[in-house]
Amino acid sequence: MLKDFINIVFLLFQALFFLIGLYFFLTSIFGLAEKIYGKDSKSYLPVKRFAIFVPAHNEETVIGDIVDNLRHLNYPEDSYDLHVIADNCTDNTAAVAKAAGANVLERFDSKNRGKGHALQWAFEKVLYKENCEYDAAVIFDADNLISKDFLRVMNNKLCDGHKVIQGYIDSKNPDDSWITMSYSIAFWSANRLFQCARSFLGMGCEIGGTGFCMDVKVLKQIGWHATCLAEDLEFTMKLILSNIKVGWAHEAVVYDEKPLNLIQSWKQRRRWMQGFADVCSRYFFKLFIKGIKDRNIALIDCAIYTLQPYVILMGAVMLFIPFINIYIMDYDMYVISARVAPAFFRLYGVTQFLLIPLCLYYDGKLSYKLLIFYPVYMFYCLTWIPIAAEGIIMRKNKEWNHTIHTRKVTIHELE
Repeated sequence: MLKDFINIVFLLFQALFFLIGLYFFLTSIFGLAEKIYGKDSKSYLPVKRFAIFVPAHNEETVIGDIVDNLRHLNYPEDSYDLHVIADNCTDNTAAVAKAAGANVLERFDSKNRGKGHALQWAFEKVLYKENCEYDAAVIFDADNLISKDFLRVMNNKLCDGHKVIQGYIDSKNPDDSWITMSYSIAFWSANRLFQCARSFLGMGCEIGGTGFCMDVKVLKQIGWHATCLAEDLEFTMKLILSNIKVGWAHEAVVYDEKPLNLIQSWKQRRRWMQGFADVCSRYFFKLFIKGIKDRNIALIDCAIYTLQPYVILMGAVMLFIPFINIYIMDYDMYVISARVAPAFFRLYGVTQFLLIPLCLYYDGKLSYKLLIFYPVYMFYCLTWIPIAAEGIIMRKNKEWNHTIHTRKVTIHELE
């Protein structure tokens, strides 16, 4: 009886992983199709007025660079304002930002800490007014640098009818270490194989935490209230439940600073997995059930996306299935569990491993140095397994861990 139960559990587990893996692989192919068959946005006059928000906690080292960068975008100066949110700062972030030319909003709240709370507070001060003069809000992190045409691209997307748009998250420091290179490969491939694919299929993209734009009317209608450790994911789920899809702007580039070492990276990614597990527990069934009722694949896609930490652990289990003792299972079940399923797992892994360089070549990111680092990227991927486990265990811990940013680079060095 116990053996039969174990057999059934293993088969169901592997069938679920097979379906999810196949789904992600098939959808990722459309990211390459978008490069060939995707439609270019129309060009419009710069008619939209933007409020740019940069939440910053003890970022005196890098805040001056992004303020200077944002003050010199290729967009009419009187059509956008920059608001730096100096959130619970104990250094000179506010003074440096003000000296560089930004409007500074200082916030002190030791109880409600974190980026989500800071943005909620700033939106209430600047946007939630009857006579609000802004058409859209744009969010950046303090360590970012922004392509000069970012607002022009967002203006075009808004004029095309999009209400929320995510920009292309690039890397500010890909060559600093094996960790920064691995991060960069992950983000570059996600831009093409995940975001572009969903844009091409019309399913809606995911907000990536920085470099995104929101119509102010939509923000007021939905309300922000995204204050967990993955505020971007939570807000994406709220949008899709209100039938608002996130658009994609491949030409609106934001350069993000990646952590330099494994310890910093571990803490940041654990926070992401905590947020994913938290959002999954609150939104997965809402999304999935509504998606089934409405026959809306975009809702189901978002529901599956929230499963990320659990899918990572499922992949980890798949690695160990071939080592299960044959005496635990019937022979026929053993053949399926220990031979057929791992064969698919290896095929899926190898195919994805080969697909990533192709997509990087498509976007002009492939280099000899990257190919040398690429095998190390596999180890980086394996580190997600314990990180995902930690994130699930610690999902109820809402304490925000700040990632220190120190990499001083100007936009002129990147572009």
